[in-house]
Amino acid sequence: MSDSLTLGCPRCGAVNRVVQARLDDGPRCGKCKQALFNGEPAELTGGNFHALVVRSEMPVVVDFWANWCGPCKAMAPTFAEAARELEPRMRFAKLDTEAEPGLAGQFGIRSIPTLIVFREGRELARQPGLLQGTQLRQWLQPHLLG
Repeated sequence: MSDSLTLGCPRCGAVNRVVQARLDDGPRCGKCKQALFNGEPAELTGGNFHALVVRSEMPVVVDFWANWCGPCKAMAPTFAEAARELEPRMRFAKLDTEAEPGLAGQFGIRSIPTLIVFREGRELARQPGLLQGTQLRQWLQPHLLG
């Protein structure tokens, strides 16, 4: 792996190159000047999926969820807490399967919540169902940078 990573801006979708050793220094987007990480899961859409997941050389964990899903709502605070703790060693993102059924279908989402870890658009790991905080961190550990 090189000493820099390509990753998308969750605000404007611009693709940025960031030196891996400087991830903790609060990198900003070269286009919109906003922080590339804010400790919150990014909202994925068909419009930004390519920049944030496919073009990302950083691992991205995506929570496939829906607003009507009780287990999804129960896991949301745990997922958000993991984002606060583990970014920028991994990007966290959420994809509403009701708003983006094409993307959910593309990845064969049959139950929600389902978590998938991607790197450069390739699926590295998949976990269906509700996870508690410790379980989530243990499952993500092998995929974190550094």
